[in-house]
Amino acid sequence: MNRDQQFSVAYMKCAISIAELSRCERAKVGAIIVKDGNIISMGYNGTPKGFDNSCELEVEDEHGQLVLQTKSEVLHAEANAITKAAKSTYSTDGADLFCTHSCCFQCSKLIVQAGIKRFFYSNQYRDTSGLELLRKAGIEVIQVEIED
Repeated sequence: MNRDQQFSVAYMKCAISIAELSRCERAKVGAIIVKDGNIISMGYNGTPKGFDNSCELEVEDEHGQLVLQTKSEVLHAEANAITKAAKSTYSTDGADLFCTHSCCFQCSKLIVQAGIKRFFYSNQYRDTSGLELLRKAGIEVIQVEIED
């Protein structure tokens, strides 16, 4: 493993650790933004400030079974990391974003607008439209394999 791969794995492990802070039950997702070798922001999926910090609610499915559904107000890890950076003195222009999961389409638009140059992820989400948009925008997309 070369030095760049070592750093990618180390940063992804940081994102995995940040994901553990999430109160979401269905999926804990973490993200960090790295620029010039420094972590400048981090985020995990959760509700906005001032909201009840439970991410799901129980609803009945078509068979009458109770299932967990993510609340509409939940912010994704990438969005939380980008908005946290926006409130700081750090610029995300030219930065890398490491996320435990591939991004959704909505987050991919934020990533493009934030000037992120590379997007690293570990787990593939079933909807790949977010990754497709990143590639279309010229953002390098890299999957990082993490061994257990």
